[in-house]
Amino acid sequence: MTLRVKVKEHISRKFDNEIRFFRGWMTGPRSVGAIMPTSGRMARRMASLIDTGSGLPVLELGPGTGVITKAILERGVPADKLVSVEYSTDFYQHLKKSYEGVTFINGDAFDLKETLGSLRDQTFDCVISGIPLLNFPMHTRVSLLEDLLDRMPPGRPVVQFSYGPVSPIIAQPDRYHIKHFDFIVRNIPPAQIWTYSRGGEAAQRKSCTRCI
Repeated sequence: MTLRVKVKEHISRKFDNEIRFFRGWMTGPRSVGAIMPTSGRMARRMASLIDTGSGLPVLELGPGTGVITKAILERGVPADKLVSVEYSTDFYQHLKKSYEGVTFINGDAFDLKETLGSLRDQTFDCVISGIPLLNFPMHTRVSLLEDLLDRMPPGRPVVQFSYGPVSPIIAQPDRYHIKHFDFIVRNIPPAQIWTYSRGGEAAQRKSCTRCI
C-alpha cells in the first residue's frame, strides 16, 4: 500500500468518525456532550495513567467513536483486558467492528450492576471515562464515582475529562481525593483531565502531577 493511499484512508476514517460523532450529538446531545470526538493527545494522556503491570482489566466508559479505546490499546492493554461500556447503540455497533477482542457492552454506565452482568464483581485497574458528566445532576455524578471507586484497588484512579474550568464532581475529601492532571488546549473544545481516587495517596501523588 502506498503512502498516498494510507493517508487517504486515514483522512477518510477520521472524517467518518467526525460525521458519526456529530450525528450522535444531534440525536442524543445529553449522552454525547460535544460536537467533535476527543483528540488523540487527550486520549493518550488519559491512557498514560493505566498500570499495565497490574494484571487487572481496564474499564472504559463512554468510548464514543473509539479514540480513547485506541489509546488504551496502544498503551499496551491487551484487547481482552479492556471492558468498554457505550450507551449509544450506533457507536457500540461501530466499535464492535473496529476493535476486535475488546469486551464492548451496550448499556448504561450509571447502572453498572445491571450493565456489567457477569462482570459486576470484577476488580479493575482503573476507569477511563468519557461520560459528559456536566449533563447530569451532581448527586448522580457522585453516586457513579463512588460506585467506580468500589471496583478498584485503593489509590487507583478514575480518569475523567471535562470541558468546565473546575472538577465536574464536587470535592468531598472525607470520601475521595481529586487531582487535576492536565489541561489539553489542543482539544476541541479545550478540556481538563481530572483523577479521583480513594486511599493510596502516596502512589497517586507519584503518578499524578499538575501539567498546564
